[in-house]
Amino acid sequence: MGSTLHAQPGAPKANDSTTPLHLLQPDYPIPYGQPKLEDVTGVLRRIYAYLEANTPTQLIDKETKKDLITGGAFNPNAIFKPGDFRLISYEWGVTYAGMLLATEATGDARYADYTNKRLQFIADQVPYFRNQVTADPKANTPMRAVLAPHALDDAGAMCAAMIKASRAGGVKANMRPMIDNYINYIQTKEFRLADGTLARNRPQPNTLWLDDLFMSVPALAQMGKLTGDRAYYNEAVKQVTQFSKRMFNQQKGLYMHGWVDGMTVHPEFHWARANGWGILTAVELLDVLPTDHPGRSAILDLLKAHAKGLAAQQSGSGFWHQLLDRHDSYLETSATAIYVYAFAHAINQGWLDPLAYAPATLLGWNAVSTKITEKGQIEGVCVGTGMGFDPAFYYYRPINVYAAHGYGPALLAGAEVIKLLKNKTFEINDSSLQLTLKK
Repeated sequence: MGSTLHAQPGAPKANDSTTPLHLLQPDYPIPYGQPKLEDVTGVLRRIYAYLEANTPTQLIDKETKKDLITGGAFNPNAIFKPGDFRLISYEWGVTYAGMLLATEATGDARYADYTNKRLQFIADQVPYFRNQVTADPKANTPMRAVLAPHALDDAGAMCAAMIKASRAGGVKANMRPMIDNYINYIQTKEFRLADGTLARNRPQPNTLWLDDLFMSVPALAQMGKLTGDRAYYNEAVKQVTQFSKRMFNQQKGLYMHGWVDGMTVHPEFHWARANGWGILTAVELLDVLPTDHPGRSAILDLLKAHAKGLAAQQSGSGFWHQLLDRHDSYLETSATAIYVYAFAHAINQGWLDPLAYAPATLLGWNAVSTKITEKGQIEGVCVGTGMGFDPAFYYYRPINVYAAHGYGPALLAGAEVIKLLKNKTFEINDSSLQLTLKK
């Protein structure tokens, strides 16, 4: 694929002697170069408008569909009015955090208001649903995941978002009882290996899921920041360290998705979104881990090694593949957005070399931006995915605009790219995007 120069009639033949061929415009599959601030902001606004319109905060009777008042007599048929996405899920924990960051980056209060309104709504439901959940903690009722979490997926991301919102001061409700309940689950109720590593008993006994780093560590780290108790930081560092010694491939700079105690050979499937949760965990931990913590340098080294491994797998279109090192697997949006955020944030914090990583970061954002529709939906996002030990499982996972996993990462990525564009300047030098350095 390339460009061709067509000489005008009577003009000299266009060839290497007569034409600066290096200035031919490439046929890029996505926009190339520095994105405009207004364009990045426009993407965030479209996502916000779609989510604000399609994630209502209202109780209804599931049979009559009529609105209910929280303060009234309890109605056992009460449910949250269905929208396109659930208000209580780990995916929406990421979305709430993304909205908070979007306000920080743009100064537009609407994004944080989205989060604060919904977290307030959830807090308001606690007394209404408490007795129902206490009576049957396993029932699939609207507030079960908040009041009786039974998986890290229930607890970590929502907890971290609640702490961030509380620290930012935008939520009037006291979030601490819900936060404490989530942390109690992570600390005392989740299954662990003998050495204390958080684990699951599916799909096999004593299984580590890379995803679970994000479903636990950011909440622990934020709790350390909220309370000043360094025991939370110690536990967070311990989890990252113990996961990584089993699951991080030092040669490739990538994590495997799953590790099973007792397996003599571990098939390494480097699933993109799980690696996203891994690098996002490192970034979240470094954000609040005290500079004098003895584990900080190791976490920073891990972030750098992971970023190097990820950058080596980026496709020419700017996206990353569903299986990172299997380049015939499809290009996936949510993981790409997470890497864009993590790279941009690490550059903005001084953890990664901007000269080396900023062009790849902006290339990744340009790719993600092509997947945001005019309606504000996000295309190319892999649906929820368990753990597999064969390639077909990952290659053929469906994609869907209602896969909630893409929205928070896209908000985070756009917000942090805005900060990057405000912090750094770029130029096209000999046709390539370069960070501008003072000569």
